[in-house]
Parts: sequence; C-alpha cells; structure tokens
Amino acid sequence: METASDSARSDAARNRERLLEAARRLVVEHGPEHVTMREVAAEAGVGKGTLFRRFGDRDGLLLALLDDAEADFLEAYTAGPPPLGPGAPAPERLVTFGQALIQRTVTEGDLGSALARELLPGHRNDSGAGTAFRAHVAGLLRESGVEADHELLALVLLSSVSFETLDHLRGRGVSEERLHGVWADLVRRVTHVA
Repeated sequence: METASDSARSDAARNRERLLEAARRLVVEHGPEHVTMREVAAEAGVGKGTLFRRFGDRDGLLLALLDDAEADFLEAYTAGPPPLGPGAPAPERLVTFGQALIQRTVTEGDLGSALARELLPGHRNDSGAGTAFRAHVAGLLRESGVEADHELLALVLLSSVSFETLDHLRGRGVSEERLHGVWADLVRRVTHVA
C-alpha cells in the first residue's frame, strides 16, 4: 500500500521531470543563454516558486540539465567500446577522451557543451559531469602508471581543454586537428608513452 510520503515523493519526482522536460525543450529551441526561470515555469505549468524550491536558482536548473545531457557521454567513456571505453590501454583512452571533449566543445549544437558554457567555471567543475571527468582522467593517469597527484594533475589537464582555453585558441585560428594533436602529445609526455 502506498503511503502519503510515497505519494508525495512520487509527485515530486514527476514535477521534477516535468520541469526538466520543459527546460530541455526551451533550451533546445532557444539556446540556454535565452532561457529564464519564468519561461521554464510557464512552460511546465507551475509557479516560479516551485521551480526555485526544486532547483534553487538558474544554475541549479542548468546543472540538473547538464547531468542529464552528459549521461550518454558518461556511458560511452565508462562502458562503451574502446578506445573511448574500457578495453584499450589507459594512455590511448586518455587521448581519445580529451579529443572527444575537444570535438564536443567546438561542435555547434552539443547540448552538454551549450549548457556548461552558461555555468560559472566553479559550478561547472563541481557538477556531476565535471566531477566524473576529473575522476575518469585521474583514474586513467593512475592506470597509466603516472606517479603524481592524480586528482590535481587531472584538473590541470582538463583545464587545457576548458571552454575558455579552447574558445581563446579557436579565436586565434587554431584548428580542431591541431588541438587534437597537441592533446595527444601532452598525454604522451605525461604518461611517458613513445
């Protein structure tokens, strides 16, 4: 038998999904930079207060959308086919992972990238996706036999493929191919793979 608290949790989960779906539609249609909390609440058919109680603020909503948008990529690098997924040597996986991040960052229309660009770097780095990226890179460094502070080195490596860095380099005419090559060279140097 369903209790009142079970029913309330069920209603809350449905409301959360309805809010996220409304936000997703608006983000896809208009871009995340043009979506307001008022528009999301209206699209979902709820009061703005409900939206703020559920997500705190616009960044909270964007973080929830980002984690949803990154689910497929998370699956690809944790359980998908090699070389992005398990089964390839760790340095090769690290090269492929960074190159996938570069490609997603420079490709128009990638929902995860579009959402992440709207977040402050600290929020983006502390998001579920940002935390998973760092843990993945640190794990691949460890598996590669690199003797270092794996977590800090992962953060430093990932900063080289941040939106801010890549946007600056692309603005200076650096091609995606060159970025891929430099990432592969950086990984080879860090992991001491010839």
